[in-house]
Amino acid sequence: MRIGLLGGSFNPAHDAHREISLTALKRLGLDQVWWLVTPGNPLKDVSRLPGLAERVRAAETLARHPRIKVTGFDGGRGSGYTVDLLKALKQRFPSVHFVWLMGADNLAQFHRWKAWPEIFAIVPIAVLDRPGYRLKARAAPAAQRFAPYYVDESDAAGLADLEPPAWTVLSHRLSGLSSTALRETVLKSV
Repeated sequence: MRIGLLGGSFNPAHDAHREISLTALKRLGLDQVWWLVTPGNPLKDVSRLPGLAERVRAAETLARHPRIKVTGFDGGRGSGYTVDLLKALKQRFPSVHFVWLMGADNLAQFHRWKAWPEIFAIVPIAVLDRPGYRLKARAAPAAQRFAPYYVDESDAAGLADLEPPAWTVLSHRLSGLSSTALRETVLKSV
C-alpha cells in the first residue's frame, strides 16, 4: 500500500484539501490519502478551535472520495507533533509506504516544526504548490538542507517507494482557498 498523509487542523476543511489529495493520488500513484485531523497545531493558538470530532465530521462530508479516508488518529496519542505521529504510523503499519503531503506554505516554515530533519528521515515528502509560495518554499532552510534529495516532479510517481530522505514539489491547479481566510470570512460575517 502507498498512502499519502495530509495532516492539519482542517479548520475548516475545504475544496483545496480535496484537490491536492486527488492530485497526490494521481501523480504519486497512491492507493489512498489519509486526512489526519489533528487536535491542534502547536505553532498556532488553538483556544477557538472547534472540537476534533466536529472537524473530522466536516472533513468526511467534504472528502467525498472512496480513496480519501478521514481520521482523528492523531487525537488519542497525547502528542500534537508530526514527528511522533509518523513514528507511530510507521510502527503500526510497517509494510505501508507513506508519503507526507504538505503545501508549499508549510515547507516555507518547516524549520519551525519539532524535529523537522527527522521527519525528512522517516518518510518521503510531497510538497504541493500554493499561490505565492513556490519560490519561498524552494528557498526555505528545509529545502536548502535537503536539496541533494530532491526528486524531479517528472519522477514523482515513484516517490512512495524511495528511501527517505526524498522529496518533490508538485505543480497542480492552484487554489487561493485557505482555512485561515475562510475563518476570517466567517468572523467578519458574525
